[in-house]
Amino acid sequence: MRAWLVLLFGLFTLNAAAASETVEFPSGEGTIHGELFKPAGNGPFPVIVALHGCAGLTTRSGQTRRIYRDWGERLAAAGYAVLFPDSFGSRHLGSQCTNRSRQVRPRRERTRDAFAARRWLQEQPWTKADRVYLMGWSNGGSTTLWTVRRPVQLDDRYPDFRAAVAFYPGCRQPRNAGWSARVPTLVLIGAADDWTPPDACAGMIADARGRSARVEIKLYPGAYHGFDQPGMPIRERRGLAYTANGSGHAHIGTNEAARADAIQRVSAWFAH
Repeated sequence: MRAWLVLLFGLFTLNAAAASETVEFPSGEGTIHGELFKPAGNGPFPVIVALHGCAGLTTRSGQTRRIYRDWGERLAAAGYAVLFPDSFGSRHLGSQCTNRSRQVRPRRERTRDAFAARRWLQEQPWTKADRVYLMGWSNGGSTTLWTVRRPVQLDDRYPDFRAAVAFYPGCRQPRNAGWSARVPTLVLIGAADDWTPPDACAGMIADARGRSARVEIKLYPGAYHGFDQPGMPIRERRGLAYTANGSGHAHIGTNEAARADAIQRVSAWFAH
């Protein structure tokens, strides 16, 4: 079964795009909107909470960013329902990439959104409540790390996340906080990433071994931030609030070899 899922996930050509719909659920004192991708049929399906990066879930025109639609359709084709909570748009915020004073933080508000999304999914009749996974990109990857860290007080009425994947997260603060994971956690990051430094993530993973659930890291040689973007030429971004060297300059763009490996690696990590 695992080998079949890996093959399907890696080679599926997405001839028929998975349908998506807008949903909403409570988080704290407010309501979070999100985009839900579902496989065909009635389920029950394993499900994934997927967390966007600092640019937000949607473009200025309101379209779901290509990277998230690509992953949502790909994961749905492999049999998962995928919920992308819109942590910024639901709070009437745009991109936070250049904002140093953020109102919605990975360690607090976004972690709360991740747990709220998990609870909402587990209450739906078409989900497998004991097979909820978590993944996130950049700012959402940092949120993923904070969400699965130990210790944390859990609601015993809901099963915990089963496993997690963090794409190019910021690892300095979690490492300084003595991070370790409650559930198997995989970090995927480019070795050339000059936005979120890979050495901090490598150190965090090394520090966690022996006092954590299974943790692994994959460093992709020559890959920058956003290496799994579909068809994005590498370019330099300026004016960013947080970068590896503090200059505000960082590169982002596709690395085809890293992207292909990540697609199969995520499939294998979630196929337990």
